[in-house]
Amino acid sequence: MTTDFDELLECFHGFLDTVDSPLVHDAMSRIGWDMPARPLAPHPLACLRQLDRIVELAPESARPLARLLAERRGDLRWGQTYSAADFGKTFVENYGWLEVFGTRGHFVNDEVAAGLLILGPDIVYPDHHHVAEEIYIPLTGGTEWRMGESGFRLRDAGKVIHHASNVNHAMRTGKEPLLALYIWRGGPLAAKSTITGTTAQDKS
Repeated sequence: MTTDFDELLECFHGFLDTVDSPLVHDAMSRIGWDMPARPLAPHPLACLRQLDRIVELAPESARPLARLLAERRGDLRWGQTYSAADFGKTFVENYGWLEVFGTRGHFVNDEVAAGLLILGPDIVYPDHHHVAEEIYIPLTGGTEWRMGESGFRLRDAGKVIHHASNVNHAMRTGKEPLLALYIWRGGPLAAKSTITGTTAQDKS
């Protein structure tokens, strides 16, 4: 059974149109938005329980996208790159991503991958890096982000965060969950990141 996800792509595009950033504008101008759909079976994850709170936290510009994710959470194919063997059970129960378009997403794009990341409260995503350039836009606040040799810095919802190719970066949520939009380009779009940090969750 196939499901129409045109509204998801339109909502995703619509939010990006509200972001005042030359970097985001450049990325959007290089994306061919007339993408064919890819039939995917639903794959829910434990982290989706965070979506109701995320809808409450999202700013007005991001709320339509957050609400659509919450309403259709059970129809979408959510994924995880890591397992409990990598970061522990607590991490994997509070982590997941949805590729809206890319080489494995709901819409086919072999040049750019983009989607959404969920992290539950009090979760550390350790230092990691990848060849692809990455643009992040947190849609909820309260999360601290680190890049390179710098310390963690709190980033507000809507703040554009740029990770150049192979630059280490990490995230640390506070008392609220994170929903962040991401765009990957200029490298392998389905590659597993290289972990360089030593901080991990409880491996029980």
